[in-house]
Amino acid sequence: MTRPAAASALDPRDRGGAGTLLLDVHGLVKHFGGKGGLLARRSGVVRAVDGVDFAIAKGETLGVVGESGCGKSTTARLVMQIIQPDAGEILFDGEAVGSPDLDLRGFRRQAQMVFQDSYASLNPRLTVEATVAFGPRVQGASARAAMGSAHDLLHRVGLEPRRFAGRYPHEISGGQRQRVNIARALSLQPRLLILDEAVSALDKSIEAQVLNLLLDLKRHFGLTYMFITHDLNVVRFMSNRIMVMYLGRIAELGPAETIFESPRHPYTAALLASMPSMDPDHRTEEAPLAGDPPNPIDPPSGCRFHPRCKMAAPLCAEVEPALFDVGGGHLAACHLANPKSGHPMMASPVGRP
Repeated sequence: MTRPAAASALDPRDRGGAGTLLLDVHGLVKHFGGKGGLLARRSGVVRAVDGVDFAIAKGETLGVVGESGCGKSTTARLVMQIIQPDAGEILFDGEAVGSPDLDLRGFRRQAQMVFQDSYASLNPRLTVEATVAFGPRVQGASARAAMGSAHDLLHRVGLEPRRFAGRYPHEISGGQRQRVNIARALSLQPRLLILDEAVSALDKSIEAQVLNLLLDLKRHFGLTYMFITHDLNVVRFMSNRIMVMYLGRIAELGPAETIFESPRHPYTAALLASMPSMDPDHRTEEAPLAGDPPNPIDPPSGCRFHPRCKMAAPLCAEVEPALFDVGGGHLAACHLANPKSGHPMMASPVGRP
């Protein structure tokens, strides 16, 4: 695993020291449906997350990318226990989440989430300062201490308390609301922050400000990020490592620059090829990826990407590829990445379609 570029600040809750694993997920599964529906007819099972394994080291940022419906947000909600997994184990700093050693209340004091919809995430009846102070108050802090901490955090995220503390969500802009959500997430002094499309609803100038703010907060508080986005430029700017998901599974996982410079899965290569370029010599003349992802109720056999892959072979429809380590912590779930797979195109490197 690639270690974070800078060690996180010393935290008394830290069991293993900087650079060790903070979050370790094994065999995460979540299927929706499958029960009797209207008139007792049985519905299909949506395989939203279908066996996912990943880890995040202390102090690093793991970027999670993929098309809509690939399971990014569901994975985040499973980690936060907003929805319960059907199977799998989630370890936080070596302790199983939900065990007697780390109950859900204790876990959520150390892991928080920022959602995409900044307005829906806030209580319209609470002022900005009351929103940020709410968590510490629930955890037993005095009203004075909670409010003082709220004002400090508002200042930290760029909202002057004298101007913004008494306002309601409808009285501030989308970018300001997202800063409030970030301040609220930080109010319990978490170690892990999960950001689910936290900047995608913002215009580009505000997005850049919030991204720089997140980097500053990470350095100041020694945070670890799980950063979910559909914007490849953003994920490259923010992430140490990148996890590419497709139809509930991990397609590729590895260091950010390695994946951008040398993708080993055709789906990753297609995503990168779809990035717009200002260079007239690199125009996109052919769609790098055609069609929509298959139905998650009835995913294809073998490799789930093979119906859309230009390099698919009969092997791809018959055998599901496992994540193969191509070196340097770079994993790809593609027969082309495994020299022993028997794929007829093994002599050809994965190129951008």
